[in-house]
Amino acid sequence: MLLDALKSAVLEANLATVRSGLVTATFGNASGIDRDSGTVAIKPSGVPYNEMTPDQIVAVSLDGALIDNRMKPSSDLDTHLVLYRAFPEIGAVIHTHSTYATIFAQALVPIPPLGTTHADYFRGAVPVTRHLSEEEIRDRYVAATGDAIVEVIGDRDPLEVPAALVASHGPFVWGRTPQDAALNALILEEVARMAWSSMMLRPALPAIPDALLDRHFLRKHGAHATYGQTGATR
Repeated sequence: MLLDALKSAVLEANLATVRSGLVTATFGNASGIDRDSGTVAIKPSGVPYNEMTPDQIVAVSLDGALIDNRMKPSSDLDTHLVLYRAFPEIGAVIHTHSTYATIFAQALVPIPPLGTTHADYFRGAVPVTRHLSEEEIRDRYVAATGDAIVEVIGDRDPLEVPAALVASHGPFVWGRTPQDAALNALILEEVARMAWSSMMLRPALPAIPDALLDRHFLRKHGAHATYGQTGATR
């Protein structure tokens, strides 16, 4: 992907999180990567969304070296870079402080798979990371946050569980493209809201049966997906 096109796609993903009500003030950031060149484009630090333009999106290499230095990249850059290096299947990362997903993150509670809405996008619980150690917080806080996400995903396919909750912080989500990641961020908040409400009605809820979870996830994702029109991604 040409750099200008990547920056435009990343800007649109950032703006989509605002339109969806997932971001307040300047909390949150979106990035995308061109795997062929190893170029990452990410939101500039502290710039109000209503003032952001494609040329302000910051380009860096996969090791964090600035490709253009007109603006400072997001303070969460190193978390994004850790995820790109660990998960070669993904093409975009989004971080928000969306309300319900952040409630689960602050409570250190995974978002359980209670119904088919969850199962359509997440093949199992959305996990919560461990707390970082004092040393990690002091010496390499942002990169260590990415390490904790990679650790909690473990051997699960990151495209089957395209999100994690960072303990006492908030959600990170990802996808094949910036558009996919923006959609996953929106769906994550919705299933978190549904799970919270369901757990208020009945605290000890059982998870959705595995057979039903797989039926819904696999009809939308994978080699044998049947949902949607031929050639469509959703």
